[in-house]
This record gives sequence, C-alpha cells and structure tokens, in this order.
Amino acid sequence: MSRSPDTGLLIVLLLFGFLAVAALLINPTRTTYGLKSDEATYVTMALSIAHDADLVFQRRDLDRFRQVYRDYEQQGGPEGIFLKRGSWPHDRLYFGKAFIYPLVAAPFIRLAGLNGFLVLNVLLLAITFLCLYVYAVARMTPTVALLVSTGFLGASITPLFSVWMMPETFNMALVGCGYFCWLYKEVTARTNAGATKRLFLGSRSDLMTAVLLGLATFSKLSNLLLILPPIALACWRRRFSHGFQVGVVFALVVAAGFGTNGLISGELNYQGGDRKTFYGEYPFQNDTATFENLGIEVTTESLEFEGWQHLGRNTVYFLFGRHFGLLPYFFPAIVVIISALRRWRELRAQHALVAVAIVGTAMVLLFLLPHTWSGGGGPPANRYFLSIYPAFFFLIPAIRTLLPGIVMWVGGALFVAQILVNPFVAAKRPWQNSEQGLFRMLPVELTMVDDLPVQLANVNRTVAPFGPVPQPRLYYLDDNAWHPEESAIWVAGQATADVIVRFKQPISELEITVWSPINNTATLTVDGSSHRVELTSKRPVTVRAPINGVLSKGTQNFVLKITTENGFVPAYHDPFGQSIDLRYLGVRVRLAGITSHSSSTSP
Repeated sequence: MSRSPDTGLLIVLLLFGFLAVAALLINPTRTTYGLKSDEATYVTMALSIAHDADLVFQRRDLDRFRQVYRDYEQQGGPEGIFLKRGSWPHDRLYFGKAFIYPLVAAPFIRLAGLNGFLVLNVLLLAITFLCLYVYAVARMTPTVALLVSTGFLGASITPLFSVWMMPETFNMALVGCGYFCWLYKEVTARTNAGATKRLFLGSRSDLMTAVLLGLATFSKLSNLLLILPPIALACWRRRFSHGFQVGVVFALVVAAGFGTNGLISGELNYQGGDRKTFYGEYPFQNDTATFENLGIEVTTESLEFEGWQHLGRNTVYFLFGRHFGLLPYFFPAIVVIISALRRWRELRAQHALVAVAIVGTAMVLLFLLPHTWSGGGGPPANRYFLSIYPAFFFLIPAIRTLLPGIVMWVGGALFVAQILVNPFVAAKRPWQNSEQGLFRMLPVELTMVDDLPVQLANVNRTVAPFGPVPQPRLYYLDDNAWHPEESAIWVAGQATADVIVRFKQPISELEITVWSPINNTATLTVDGSSHRVELTSKRPVTVRAPINGVLSKGTQNFVLKITTENGFVPAYHDPFGQSIDLRYLGVRVRLAGITSHSSSTSP
C-alpha cells in the first residue's frame, strides 16, 4: 500500500518529463501554427535578451524574427507587437510588455530556440503540480492527494496555456508556488522535518511568498490583491512586524520591476507612454518605416469603465459564460468551493482571507475592465484569471474519499477534454472550442462581443452590416449558418445555429421571416423568447420578437438561436438539374429591426 502512491507520483513526473522532451523536439513555428495573442512581443523580447542582452527593439530584432519564422510562410512579421518610444534615449524603441517572463525564458531560448518557451512552460506546470501535491498530501492520503492535484490542473483549461509563448503559465506558477510557501506550514507537522521541509516552515517562507507574488504582480497587475491574505493573517495573529516585513518585501520587488523598466526605457509603466501596436508594417523594415508613421496607439495608463452598469451581468458571465466562464474552463474550482462549503467548520482564517482575495480580484476585473476582463483578443478562456486559479486549491478541505477528485476529472473532461486533445489547434482557433457539447447550453458574453474568440475568425464568422436599415451585424458562433444571400441567411438542415445579432441603433422588436422550399419546422429563440414556426407550401412565415438585448459600448447585442428539423440539398431537388449547390439547407431567414418609432423596415 505504501508503494502505490509513490508509483503514481512517479508516473505523473515521468509524464511531465515526456512532455518536456516533446516540447524540445517539435517544430514550434509549425506545430503552434504561428503567433497568437501577444506572442509577437514576448517572442521578440526574449530573443533580444537571449542574443543581444538588451530590451531595445532594432532592425536586427526584426531580421531575427524572420529568421526564426522562416519556415512559416503565413507569418510575415511580428504581428501585433507592442513597442514604445523611450524617454531616454528618445530615438530608441522598447517593448511594451513586462520583461520578467522573457528574462526567465532567455536562457532556455539561448539553448533551445523557441522550443525553450515550451520546455520552460512544462517545467513550470510540473513545479506547480508538485507544490499542490505536497500541500494536499499533508492533509489527505497520497492517493487522494494525487487524484485531486492532477485533476485540479489536468481537468481544467490550464494545460492549454502551456503551449502559449506568453507569461500565463509563468504567472500561474508564481502564484501557486507563492501560496504554497505561505500555507504549507499551516497543514504540516514541524517535528522531524528535513532541511528542505524546514525551509517552508518558518517566517522566511512568507518572505519567499512576497517575492513570488511581487514578481507575479509586476508581470500582471491584476495579481495585486493576492498579497493581502499573507499580510492580513500575520496581523490577525498579532504579528504586525512580520506582516509589515512581508508587505515591504512585496513592495520592493514590484518597485524593483517597474524601477528597472524606468531605468531602461525612462518609463515606469511598460504599458504607458508613447506606445503602439503594429500589424503588417514594422519600424526598421525599410528606410521610410518609422515608429511615427506606422502602428496603432494603445496606451494603458488609465482605465475607462462604465461603473456598475454591467457588474451583475458580467458576474454571471464570469461564472457560467460560454467562452470565459469559471464553470466550463475551471470546473475543479467549483468542486473545491462545494467541498469547502460542505465542511465549512474546518475552515480557518487563512481560508476566508484567500476567498476574499479571489472574489475581490474577480470583482475588480469586472468593474474596471467590463469589456476585456478575460484578457482581450479572444483567448481560449479567461487568461487574466488563470494566475489566480491556483489560489482555489488552498481552500480545499482535508478530503477523505476519492469522490471529489473523480468529480473533478469527469466534470472537467466534459468541457475541456475535446480542447486539450489537440491543444495547438485549440489555442490557435479558440472559436471552435465552444461549438459543441455542454458549451451550447451556457450564456454568451454579450458585454464583450469585440473580444470573443469569434472575432479571430472574422473572415468566415463575422458578417458586415447587411439588409435594410437599421442594419445588423452578425457573428456566427458555429458552422450551421452561411453568409447572407440577398439580405437573408441560410441555416443548415437538422441543426442549430447560434448567431450574435448586433445593432448600432437600438431596436424594440426583431422581425424574422422564415422560408423553406420543403415542409419544415423552425424554432426561433431570440433574446430569451421562443417561437415555433411550421413551414408549408413554400410560404414564408413572419415572427416578431420583442428585444431588450445587452447595451454595451454603444451597441445592442442579443443571441438568435435557430433550430431546424428537416433539410434538403438544392442540387438534388432541382427538377431541371441546373443547381450545383450541395449544401444541406434547412430554412432561409431574413431579419429586420424595428425601432420604437417606426414600422418594419423589411423589404
């Protein structure tokens, strides 16, 4: 019995070793399908540190990028790179992102090229797992600890971000290891401790926590509130001097990060100052390509928000959203919350403080970033919250059965198994992740349409305004509808199409005209109301549905769901044999918006 848990742990560590070898041997430019999100900045920055030992963007950085991506024809340059003009010297350009992750990755990049990013991420994931496992095994049997620690990471979206050449996994590891350093002494005996164990049992472990959380906060400012629980617990126990020391160390680490950035570029805020993002054309690519005449200005020195307007709705999206929700992408956290609530008598002050920090961080994100609280750019889940995710694990009670771990694995797999089976594709094409299964039952985040994954597939999935005035813009959330033809859209037969409908001019009703050349039944669900339409004799049927929608960033957004029961192939139903349309069609739908002061504008 005593050997079995050790064998299980060894198997998991061997799996991480296998993944590290795979990360070392794959072709990163082709296997990862090119750049994603902010990878252009972090990749170019890490290459600059590794080969030039600086953070200055120059012509050689542009050349080096093309050298690295020479076998990936579709990648013309560092698409989406963030650059900023330095305050001194004024003619230099610097990278507009935090340098800490590229700095840590630089030795790996120097030794293994871009593969170094992936190897580092696997190692960070393995270290995080070990911290969670060691914490859990101090409170439960090794078998249960192994099941819940692997389930917490493996049955969530977490592994997907290890194929990103960005600091998401790095930030998560800093928080997970930081909270382990703080809380491990709360669950383990101090007697007969070896040298390694004693390192985490004294006051010095809290200072290690401050360092790690300071680095995480410099890398991503949304981690700021996570330092408050260690300080508050020390004060709760009347160890005011120790709490002050923890706070000072944390502040010094954060200040050192921003101070170093200021010394290098003359600007403390790496996202402030004269900052731009570049697509297609880049400074130094020719004599006329300069920072002044290229790029899009993007400065993150101030925050714009709409107060409390969307806080309630965004809270629902944060928990249950189809694209960024806690439930589908971080299901094990739900299991931890339920387990903690069922055994609430075992909770201590540190658990309450951690819970407050998690909720507080979520509320700050939702309040200050009501349209981009998931990280922006259509990520495959809430990437801003990924670094906070490990904090949930330290709420877990002393579990005595295998059931919670099994529920983590089974429940999480129902959502993320089909994503993690091919993480490289899922990371590059995140709009496909929520097309099937239980995701279709969850609400669409209508407060942040501009940052849904569908925006990354705008060639095939978003349709510019069409039809009569007021004109809607359509966002197809699946492949079950086609682009407009003569101001109408075709929906596939025996299928359900989810479409976001967006009006710049708010409407009070939506007029939906449905037609099919065969006897068919269509169910229309729009803004929460459902209408069943029976189609016969090739006669169109018109339905009017009241619309409230979600008003966000000056537009009105709502979801139109169309389900068809029958279908046909036009080429097979053409009596003259002239049609070559082999699509399996169901119904044709025409939309017309009706404002409160007008009648239908449908032609």
